Amino acid sequence: MPKGKARRPRGRLGEHLLRVYTWLILLWLVAPIISMIVFSFNDTHSKQNNNWQGFTLTWWKRIGAIPDLTTALENSLTIALLSTLIATVLGTMIGMAIGKHAFRGKGAVNLLLFANIAAPEVVLGASLLSLFITLGIPRGYLTILIAHAMFNIAYVAVVVSTRLASYDLSLEEAARDLGAGPFATFRLVTLPIIFPGVMSGALLAFSLSIDEYIMTQFNAGGTLTFPLWVFGATRVGVPPQVNVMATIIFMGGVLLAVLGATIGRGRRTRRPADDTAGAPA
Repeated sequence: MPKGKARRPRGRLGEHLLRVYTWLILLWLVAPIISMIVFSFNDTHSKQNNNWQGFTLTWWKRIGAIPDLTTALENSLTIALLSTLIATVLGTMIGMAIGKHAFRGKGAVNLLLFANIAAPEVVLGASLLSLFITLGIPRGYLTILIAHAMFNIAYVAVVVSTRLASYDLSLEEAARDLGAGPFATFRLVTLPIIFPGVMSGALLAFSLSIDEYIMTQFNAGGTLTFPLWVFGATRVGVPPQVNVMATIIFMGGVLLAVLGATIGRGRRTRRPADDTAGAPA
């Protein structure tokens, strides 16, 4: 009997085991999310929302019944949006400088970016707290925004610079030779190429900001965010409205991810068609 045929059943067994293992890992990853979504419909009246009592839409209708929780969610969303905007603009500029240009101190800039990512959040939170106290800046909404924007910049810069690793500078030179100015070159040549990286960095920054707890705890003062409120509520019981809000945030993230993937796929399919149309006969 040929050796290939003798080894084939063992190979199939390995493939089946790998599939089972993969599905078990995926189930382990999505189990908390499924539980969160299911218990947002739980007809419970106790402080501990961990026993299934029946299906209801009451908590979805009363999502804003707890004013402090609603305010905390609004703070988290606005801080996440603003910090993402700041980090995306500044991080993209830093990423473009690293990815496109060679300059003195480039290695040090890269080191600082990765140090900011690798540093424990306790260290970053405590250092920012010390800085704000030294400068006399009262802790609150502004200090949370500064903290979130600061650590998000590094993530966006790394993603954008990675996107530019295989960037062909001759494309910009060709655009300038054809009469395009700096802004037109950036808008028509550079931005379409780095756009997937910019979007990925922005989505990452938003997701990191909206669930940030440790640095926020150091610099929040009297301002409540969604993670701070939920952590405080765990001592007495998390209301079902938390599950509802978390489900909405999760669904929004999935929608943005699908939208970004769709836009990226559309750009990839459109580019070969444009190249084919522009090719000489």
